Amino acid sequence: MHTETQPSEAQPPVTVRVFRQRFSATRKAARLARLLAVHQLHEWGLPYGSDSSDIAALIVAELAANAVTHGRVPGRDFELRLALDSGGLLRIEVTDARTERRLPAPPPLTPPSDAEAGRGLLLVEALAETWGVTERQVGKNVWATLRTTGSGFGLGTGGLAEE
Repeated sequence: MHTETQPSEAQPPVTVRVFRQRFSATRKAARLARLLAVHQLHEWGLPYGSDSSDIAALIVAELAANAVTHGRVPGRDFELRLALDSGGLLRIEVTDARTERRLPAPPPLTPPSDAEAGRGLLLVEALAETWGVTERQVGKNVWATLRTTGSGFGLGTGGLAEE
């Protein structure tokens, strides 16, 4: 039996913009990942200094810092991937090459007040809509999603409509 889809039943197409870049596993590269992410988001219509851009920058900074601090394997890179869909959902992924299968322990409720580290995943947890870790054949992929305001797809403010 053949059925035709009526125009009113058709689903609107979903457009996804993707940015992917590999970086050496160094602190300078983690900083560069954050800067390039903010630049790319600006190109997609999420302006520098907007709430969405600033939150995304913090998430990228924390995940990239974790990749170079805890996921570093000498001679191997980490990768940043950003995907922004036409509904304004931004997915941030940072993949490292650390081979153990252990997923990070849930962050403590509060690190000691004099601790110099230990707040990164707490920030990600607080700022992201969702986040998690996906195992890979080699390494792991730590991801977070963020609902943006203004996406370069004609939603919200700050962008040109996608053609």
